[in-house]
Formats: sequence, structure tokens, C-alpha cells
Amino acid sequence: MTGTQKPAHKRDLTRRKVVVTGGAAVAVVGVGGTLAASAFADESTTSTKATASASAEACYKLTSETTEGPYYIDADKIRRDITEDKEGIPLTLSLRVIDSETCKPVRNAAVDIWHCDALGIYSGYESLSTGGGSAPSDAPSGTPTDTPTGEPPSGAPSGGTGGGQHEDPTSDTRYLRGTWKTDKHGRVSFKTIFPGWYRGRCVHIHVKVHVDGEWTDAGYEGGHTCHTGQFFFDEASVIASAAVDPYSTSTTERTTLTEDTIYDQSGTQGGLLKLEYHKKNIAKGVRASITVGVEPDATHEGTDDSVQPGASASATSS
Repeated sequence: MTGTQKPAHKRDLTRRKVVVTGGAAVAVVGVGGTLAASAFADESTTSTKATASASAEACYKLTSETTEGPYYIDADKIRRDITEDKEGIPLTLSLRVIDSETCKPVRNAAVDIWHCDALGIYSGYESLSTGGGSAPSDAPSGTPTDTPTGEPPSGAPSGGTGGGQHEDPTSDTRYLRGTWKTDKHGRVSFKTIFPGWYRGRCVHIHVKVHVDGEWTDAGYEGGHTCHTGQFFFDEASVIASAAVDPYSTSTTERTTLTEDTIYDQSGTQGGLLKLEYHKKNIAKGVRASITVGVEPDATHEGTDDSVQPGASASATSS
């Protein structure tokens, strides 16, 4: 982790020239209790609980930096709803981005998220990523096992070696990818689906936070990346999702949270999400939330293979 590093401005984000769509951010969802009938909160349901929760929040430690992975596409879609036509369990991801030193919200940051679909496929990289449809015919089906399959597929994150080099997109698809702006409280939320899994990695969502750029009618331009990380799901939620179609059709064995070589086993600091869903019917939807502590003045691109993923000695190596 390059904690005291000053901005290197290594990446000129002038490619961020897309049409801005979508609406205002949804408030962070609390943990505990049962979901309402709708998985997604209306944009009008905001402040009372969220404000109380925010005022009670302690200053979070710096969130772990991780590898970018090979399948990042730079701010191709400025939007909050990234689902497109992909099937899966509805997921609301609510984030709060703060300066880990001052605890103040990081306003007007551009937050990128991207993840695979229910069967482990990344948009833009269908010919490279390996999901449930390409497993051997004698692979087990149904609920995933606790046994990892060993080496990830070609081009997929490679665990403790740095996560694999960036690959150029092989198609024009962009489902389950999006960028949106943090509000004055540092909050931003996305509508998507619960990710699936693929060989060599536990279930996760990638994230980047960009600061010091400019929001224009075209989107977001300039600035630098102050955080590159990943969000993770606990085992109970993943096992519950595996009983729901289309996850239940996957023939790909799964790497568990404790076996993953990117997650550093440090809980919230390592990117472990707080989840809320109906314990007997996860198909109704999941709400996930986390506070992300960043270093606004630092540059963390997640592309340096010399930096160990997770930046923690407790991470599993293989």
C-alpha cells in the first residue's frame, strides 16, 4: 500500500466523455431486520435513518487497496443502474466515501464499479472470462462446493501474484459496469445484481474512486485514482444465492472467502460488505453497504504487480 504517496496523475481520464444519465443517489441502508417487499429504495427515502447512522459513524481505517484486475474499462457508462438485461438477484450497493484521516466525506468523486454476471462472465470480455457455461461436463452443479479449482482461467485475476495484466475489451457489451458521483455526504449508490463466481476467485465487486477531476455535460474528465479495491460477500449470502436461478445452473466450483488470495480477511477494512436480505428468500433482493476510507491525495491505480493484493500478511497465498 502506498499510504503517503502524492498524486502521480498517472492516468489522464480524458476518455470520460459519455452522456450522463440517471438520478440522485440513494441513502445508505442500515444493517439488521428484514427487507421490504421492494429490493430497491425509492430515491425519496433518504435522510432520517441515514443521517442518524452517519452521525454515529466512527472514522474508518483506510480501506485495503487491491489489484485492478484484467477487466477494467475506464468510466465507459455514467449511470447508477448498471443491470441492463442481466438476470439475477436484485442488489442495491450503497457506499459512503470518506477521507480516512479527517473523516470528512469525499464529495463529487467519480466511483466506478464493475463485476461479473450470475454465471461469472464479464461484459466486454466474454471470450476471455470463464463462467459456469464453460466448465467441464462432469463438473458438479447446484450449490457451490468449498473446494477451489486451482488456477484461474486465462486472463482472470491470478491471486497473490497481482491479479493479472489488463486486457483490452473483446466486445462492445458493458452490462454490470457504471460510474456515478458522490453527493455532499460522500454517498453514492448503484442498482445491479448479486454477482456470481468464476474459477479462482470468491464473489466480489470491483471499485475505483477518482478525485480532482471535473464533472461536465459529457461526464467526468481528468483527476486521479485515489482508491482501487474490491467488495466481498459473506459465505452465508453466497450459499443462499446458489439456490436461486440462474446461479443454481452454474457448473463452476467456487473459491470461498477464506480461500481467496485477494481478500485480506480484515472484515470491513478489507471490503467485506454489510448485507441485508430476507434470510428465507434472498431472491427478493439484497441491500449491501460499506464506508470506504480513502486517501484523496494519494494515487492507487491497482496496476502495480509489486503490491501484494489486500496489503495484509493475513491474506491466503497460493
